[in-house]
Amino acid sequence: MNTVILILVIISFLMIITEDIIHINKAKTTLFIGTLCWMLAFIFPINNSLTSNTTHQLNENLLEIATLWLFLMSAMTFVAYLNSKGFISALVQRILPKQISERGLMFVIAIFAFVFSSFADNVTATLVSIAVVMNLQLEVKKRLKYATLIIFSVNSGGVSLITGDVTTLMIFLEDKVTIANLLILVVPSFLGVLTLATLLSMKLTGEVELAQTRIKIDRSDIIIAVIFVLTISATLLANVLFQIPPVLTFLFGLSVMFLVANMLPNKNNKDALNYIREVEYDALLFFLGVLLLVGILKEIGVLNGFTQLYQHFPAIGVNYLVGFMSSVIDNVPLTAALLKSEVEMKTTEWLMLTYATGVGGSILVIGSAAGIIAMSKIKELNFISYLRNAFYLITAYTVGYVGVYFAANWLIA
Repeated sequence: MNTVILILVIISFLMIITEDIIHINKAKTTLFIGTLCWMLAFIFPINNSLTSNTTHQLNENLLEIATLWLFLMSAMTFVAYLNSKGFISALVQRILPKQISERGLMFVIAIFAFVFSSFADNVTATLVSIAVVMNLQLEVKKRLKYATLIIFSVNSGGVSLITGDVTTLMIFLEDKVTIANLLILVVPSFLGVLTLATLLSMKLTGEVELAQTRIKIDRSDIIIAVIFVLTISATLLANVLFQIPPVLTFLFGLSVMFLVANMLPNKNNKDALNYIREVEYDALLFFLGVLLLVGILKEIGVLNGFTQLYQHFPAIGVNYLVGFMSSVIDNVPLTAALLKSEVEMKTTEWLMLTYATGVGGSILVIGSAAGIIAMSKIKELNFISYLRNAFYLITAYTVGYVGVYFAANWLIA
């Protein structure tokens, strides 16, 4: 039965990689095969284990999944509300200047995508940033440069906060790093982004005029945005000071948003609860399916191979290569597999892995959600056109990775 389960998991991961070819949403395939594997584990007990043991193992997996699910659902609901109200688009219009050099715009886009992706999910951050570029009259080559920078910046911005990247949240929830540890990643990650922006902007000399359509921001939407920012701040502080689980604080913040929106004068806000329906549940179902698959891999002993890899080679080198792996294999199952394999590493090494899994997916356009979204919006962006900037991307990734090494060893005793 172990062999059958392993074959099913391999099929599932192949279907994830070839999603654009077979046109079957990866959430459907992972959920189907993930649940099927666990049902088979009950019908044909793994290693002749008792049903009670399998139930215990499943419950442990479901608890981890539920914690991740509820946190992501809370954060996504905030973003869905503000995005539907046009608040994010209006904010972007107010931030950007009327006229700027192409080189200057490169750095403005880099900073915006980096910061915004720390608070919003990568999909929203990519969509908003790409929309800015698409509204400009740019040559194809230049547009591709901006798109490349956006993908890398979005992925880099999320790694230092549990609200910004799923893999960062997964590593944090396993108590491998603290919020204070993760903040160490901010400067090295940003340094990597600035490196890429510098490399991509070397031949840019023109000027760009940005269309300024003044969009009114409703006072009630500003209040909700403030609650969102306060929720993020409270989540970080409450965990550092009182070890309150982030999911609990974020759910509390979401409940405050619902109650406050109900009392605001704008009648549309009274249905704030309905914005939960706008959350991207296909992404959440994908995480559920992947974590079920990785959980069953742990039970059949497949993940022991990861442990052996770290036993034979330095963790610093293996983690660096994991970044390249995450550009081919989805970083969620990759991170889940590493966590389930119970690899022993120091905090500095876990931070380097956090950066590698979060940013490494930027090396290939198919390696992250940001890349897939960008491809769907810019027709000229494909695997080959993105690969032309591979040297720049690897250089920026390496600069960030080395920066994490020095920063972590300097700041962590």
